[in-house]
Amino acid sequence: MNSTAALTGSHLRTYQKIFENPASREVAWSDVHSLFRQLGAVEINPDGVLTVARNGQSLILHAPHSHAVADTADLLSLRNFLARSEPPAKVNGRAARWLVVIARHEARIYRSAGPRAVAQLIRPPMSEETFCQSYSTRYGSTSRRQGEPSSLYEPVAGVLSGAGQVFIFCGTGTSTELDQFTTWLQQHRPELARRIVGSLVVNERTLSEDQLLAKARVYFAQVKRDSSSLP
Repeated sequence: MNSTAALTGSHLRTYQKIFENPASREVAWSDVHSLFRQLGAVEINPDGVLTVARNGQSLILHAPHSHAVADTADLLSLRNFLARSEPPAKVNGRAARWLVVIARHEARIYRSAGPRAVAQLIRPPMSEETFCQSYSTRYGSTSRRQGEPSSLYEPVAGVLSGAGQVFIFCGTGTSTELDQFTTWLQQHRPELARRIVGSLVVNERTLSEDQLLAKARVYFAQVKRDSSSLP
């Protein structure tokens, strides 16, 4: 079955809408149907119910009453199915190396560190919220309590489920959040946590996208050299 990494055009736009935060209210049912026909095997029952099979995973979709998938629970089920049915990403027969850039207002996920890699953006569900999420108290706003998960953790982990090795760049001011994110991964996604090969605090505001990707290639090369020198 096809990997989401190969999606282009309208299929890619539909995929990105499914993973949008805040949840998109404009994911057309016909576009979802077309996307899953591209990615897997779709069977339509006489009552309009769709059964989608992909890489040993299945999903039953009930057509919504409107032309769009507007229910948040339905969007989450689409996200979870896409994440768990994604085949392991490969480059030249080897697991692909992904880059994550965590800034205060978003996470950017690159499915490779190649020069022309395109980021998938994941933002918090509220426009004023940041990756270093805050919460309100009766005495005003304060930092999120230690150990309280950000709303970005789950969607970021879901997208990363198809990654090989993962390197994380953390913007200045979010290093504590990076520690909490990796701790959350160790508790809830231990297999994914083991694929994180390193992290680095960078001033992402002063680096272009090309510079970030070039820096990631340097660190992946270092990880490869270190691994090959082990006894």
